[in-house]
Amino acid sequence: MSAPATLWTPSKERIERATMTRYQRWLAEHRGVRTEGYDELWQWSVDEIEAFWSSICEFLDLRFETPAQRVLGRREMPGAEWFPGARVSYAEHIFRGRDGRGEEDVVIRHASELRELGEWTRGDLRRHTAAIAAGLRAQGVQAGDRVVAYLPNIPETVAAFFACASIGAVWSSCSPDFGVRSVVDRFAQIQPTVLLAVDGYRYGGRDFDRLDVVARLQAEMPSLRATAVLGYLDPTPDLDRLAANTMTWDQLEAAGAGSPPTFEPLDFDHPLWVLYSSGTTGLPKPIVHGQGGILLEHSKKHHLHVDAQAGDRVFWFTTTGWMMWNFLVSILLTDASIVLYDGNPGHPDLGTLWDLAERTGMTCLGTSASYIASCMKAELQPARDRDLSALDSVGSTGSPLSPEGFQWVYDQLGADTWLFSTSGGTDVCTAFVGGVPILPVYRGELQGRALGAKVEAWDPDGRSLVDEVGELVISEPMPSMPIYFWGDDDGSRYRESYFTMYPGVWRHGDWITITERGTAVISGRSDSTINRGGIRMGTSEIYRAVLAVDEVVDALVVDLPKEGTEGWMPLFVVLRDGFALDDQLVAQIKRRIREDCSPRHVPNELRQIAEVPRTLSGKLLEVPVKRILMGTPPEKAASRESLANPSALDVFVEMAAAGAGVSG
Repeated sequence: MSAPATLWTPSKERIERATMTRYQRWLAEHRGVRTEGYDELWQWSVDEIEAFWSSICEFLDLRFETPAQRVLGRREMPGAEWFPGARVSYAEHIFRGRDGRGEEDVVIRHASELRELGEWTRGDLRRHTAAIAAGLRAQGVQAGDRVVAYLPNIPETVAAFFACASIGAVWSSCSPDFGVRSVVDRFAQIQPTVLLAVDGYRYGGRDFDRLDVVARLQAEMPSLRATAVLGYLDPTPDLDRLAANTMTWDQLEAAGAGSPPTFEPLDFDHPLWVLYSSGTTGLPKPIVHGQGGILLEHSKKHHLHVDAQAGDRVFWFTTTGWMMWNFLVSILLTDASIVLYDGNPGHPDLGTLWDLAERTGMTCLGTSASYIASCMKAELQPARDRDLSALDSVGSTGSPLSPEGFQWVYDQLGADTWLFSTSGGTDVCTAFVGGVPILPVYRGELQGRALGAKVEAWDPDGRSLVDEVGELVISEPMPSMPIYFWGDDDGSRYRESYFTMYPGVWRHGDWITITERGTAVISGRSDSTINRGGIRMGTSEIYRAVLAVDEVVDALVVDLPKEGTEGWMPLFVVLRDGFALDDQLVAQIKRRIREDCSPRHVPNELRQIAEVPRTLSGKLLEVPVKRILMGTPPEKAASRESLANPSALDVFVEMAAAGAGVSG
């Protein structure tokens, strides 16, 4: 595969100050491991995974209260046993003394549609965390108890999470824009003892009261012993609307005010938090990650791949219902600080996040490919009339970033910007392909596979592919793989999710191409694959072409089997206000797909819809839509409570009822 255009090459100065470079030199000096370039380093890290993870612990000074007997007790997947016998505290590593950060140093900068820009110092965070932890203990919370949070992306939420982690309580969070059923479907599975909630929130300039939702959550989760409510909309929320065992946030903190921080040493695989799958086709899977596994993975990722260092101010647009929130707060394992934002990134316009970057002196702006695409569509010029001189890097995740998206970032922010597009997942709570600060950036490609992540592209027979599209697999264990799914006592649900296609090897569910240069291209979900005449194609190629048409703002494509044919492939498009899908526009879209992709990619039919159905975390519902159009009852194809816009499914249900699916 020929290399696309090089958009960025790290300077000698950047390579010299990168933590990755320092790590390579440390390996040579202390372990006798000498590698030339990143590819050799990556290969060593996945061939010698025990030596690699042992070196990460030593290089980053990760401290075990009780040392491990060895790095790996069992190596097979599922069921790899990491650092057996070790006891550790994730939270202790957040607050331990470091040369690069004092108690008066700012560690959180935050803003929202309700609050002006504010700051928390390391001392502020320590004080609030200790008070919340003591307040939770006063409610009887112990290691292993579940504490659930219906809270926005604000500093109090960060402190509450660290408080739970310091006790050994198991954290789980949802954004307050989630509806009752979505929250109960998640939280009720883990039988929480305490609910931390907010009275409401503001989004897009509108206030949304959530106290009635909180009351229903209390009624539907009988395991709750206590609830604490943060007055976000109203400093004095009306607790009379809630159950008797409800207190204010101030009361929770006051119960522990002045308490010193304490950090419970815990087993390496003691649960840290529970994340959830999207839940589009049933109850969301409760994915449990361990204290030690996340400590190792996030320490490695943020120090070496994000290259977060003292003075850096790292932001990622996220809510507390997406794994990127968990990923972002772990930046505090480094000497960098974080930037939080709660609200609509498009209100009052798409310049909101770029304004925040200027106001906070942000050095790294993390966002989604869809946000970058929206900025492109709106012809936004973020650097015009803004001082973004501090902005050093841009991260993108959530879906594949198009080559045009890569180009837009460099056109708008300049050739010195490090753009790292990443791919990973809630399942491992990290990016296993993405940024490498000492490698160049090629247009449309992810820079490389992460250290310690043996990511490969496999064909159906389990053969590793280079320069060909294959199933994304991880063929050696990683510490941040789930320790289990909550309630999955025999492990069957866990095995079925990742290990049925290739026994003993993790299949992630994405199409990936690994180039001969070690870069990667993600082509979309493999379970929504398009198969035309025996040639498999990812949907992202089609979206890239379609969304390049000015009139199109969103799209969804599915490939439906149809006996005697190569299948029926409809493309559904959302158009800008004032445009209709006439013959001329249909021809333009088809021509663009034919020219950018191939004639095989051209859909059989185009239809205009009002909106594309998406999950609460913004993912397209390709597979549920395909199932509905193939005749699956809609209630079995997708849980409407898991959707950001449930009514968007109605058009597909009507099409199926009218016989416009497989027989279309």
